[in-house]
Amino acid sequence: MANLSPWANKTLLGGGGVDGAIHRGAGPLLRKECSTLGGCETGEAKITGAYGLPAKYIIHTVGPIAHGSVGEREKRALRDCYYNCLRTATEKKLRTVAFPCISTGVYGYPPEQAVEVALKTVREYLEDNPAQLDRVIFCVFLKSDEDLYKSRLPAYFPKDQSERLFEDSVRPAGNTY
Repeated sequence: MANLSPWANKTLLGGGGVDGAIHRGAGPLLRKECSTLGGCETGEAKITGAYGLPAKYIIHTVGPIAHGSVGEREKRALRDCYYNCLRTATEKKLRTVAFPCISTGVYGYPPEQAVEVALKTVREYLEDNPAQLDRVIFCVFLKSDEDLYKSRLPAYFPKDQSERLFEDSVRPAGNTY
């Protein structure tokens, strides 16, 4: 499994938000390894060990700074974050990757637009690289982000007939959802 460090500053040496939490959880060896990487530009991906975290690797990316205003440059940079992280996971033969909401915190990328970029990029990557990944997880902190993903997932990942039949078979009788 890979974790992503989306709000990392370009040095990858730790910061606030998700990046700070990842560094605190992984411990000082992560900072030591990151210091050998030569930083990371916006949209790039770099990989390190996970150290004290329950994962094999951390894939680091630096998201675009939007401050609420998103143009083509920011969209392309956010797409590159997701795409390059997926490519890095595939190159390392990882089967699962977990993404937080990249750039939607202090970098100010509007969550509604970020969700669209994330889902579209992941969908296109999986179509172009079938059987390379078993699972892509979107980890969210805020209920509002969870609601956004839940509302938009069906547009990019519609359930097929077998999934609908399975859901119907495990749903308790008499309950509606």
